[in-house]
Amino acid sequence: MTLRSSLLSVTLLAGAQFAYAHTAFAEVPNVVTDMAPIDSLVVQVMGDLGTPKTLMPQGASPHGYSLRPSEAKALQAADIVFWTGPRVEPWLDEMIDEVATEAHSVPLSLAEGAIILPLREGATFERHVHGDDEHDHDHDEAGHDDHDDHDHAEEAHDDHDHDEHEHEEAHDHDHGDEHGDLSHTDGHAWLDPMNARVWLGVIAEELSEHDPENAATYAANAAAGQAALDEQIARVQAELAPISDLRFIVFHDAFQYFENRFGLQAAGSISLSDATAPSPARVKEIQDKIKSEGVTCVFSEPQFNAGLVATVLDGTEAKTTVIDPLGVSLTPGAGFYSDLIDAAAEAFKTCASE
Repeated sequence: MTLRSSLLSVTLLAGAQFAYAHTAFAEVPNVVTDMAPIDSLVVQVMGDLGTPKTLMPQGASPHGYSLRPSEAKALQAADIVFWTGPRVEPWLDEMIDEVATEAHSVPLSLAEGAIILPLREGATFERHVHGDDEHDHDHDEAGHDDHDDHDHAEEAHDDHDHDEHEHEEAHDHDHGDEHGDLSHTDGHAWLDPMNARVWLGVIAEELSEHDPENAATYAANAAAGQAALDEQIARVQAELAPISDLRFIVFHDAFQYFENRFGLQAAGSISLSDATAPSPARVKEIQDKIKSEGVTCVFSEPQFNAGLVATVLDGTEAKTTVIDPLGVSLTPGAGFYSDLIDAAAEAFKTCASE
């Protein structure tokens, strides 16, 4: 082979390698999400360019899920994993480390600009009264300000219910070292639509890094989703403002983010924030709270034991209605997230009307 032929061969090989690398980099990434609310946001941003794979079946509790072999295989093949975060899904944190070693992990609750609230501890939550105005304990007033204002988690109070507090810390396993101390934070961050607004932008940025040729489409889709959320937030705030003094009990403390965004305040929760079954003493404390404060409504959830709600209601005047932080009855897809927020708002209005 002549020198000219050799140089030509090297040039052709280099060109082929560049073309292959460019094509591979330009492909729409293989995306995996953890559950339906996050999937909905990713679907909005990806649009017609691709379809993410959701690991958990719709309505499955994220607090302790075990992946099936097909789901683990999907995780292993992922280029990007968009998930809520290690506070509510420590098991997925471990699975990504073990199975999806080549994937880019994006725990959305840790994204810059995300609102993270401190964990509410104890069976009941108190309100503080300052002058003529009543303010909520652990209630983030800044959450109702302009979109550019972001909250930062503070260390939750630990002056009561120490046994439950110790359980919460144990539930976090060893993930505090990697992601910072998460033991005093509430993991249900997807129920604040302002977080969803931030996450749409994060999702678009991550997808654009893997697929720059479609960056404009991802950005436009995210912007459209954010505009729709702005309208929905304003509408739901107006709908719920008349019932801001509603006294209610939740099944487990999953709705702090929703309450914080829309000016509501639970009087307590039957179960811990990780949905662990309550002790008899906790049930008694909740029953006393219902009677002493005139709580009118106790929420049940389709994922958990409705019998516990019946036990709590025994001997009280409170009624019960269903609220679902995961939207088990909703249609998955781009519209799922807005439907989830509307369904939660409707549950509160139903609670107030009973």
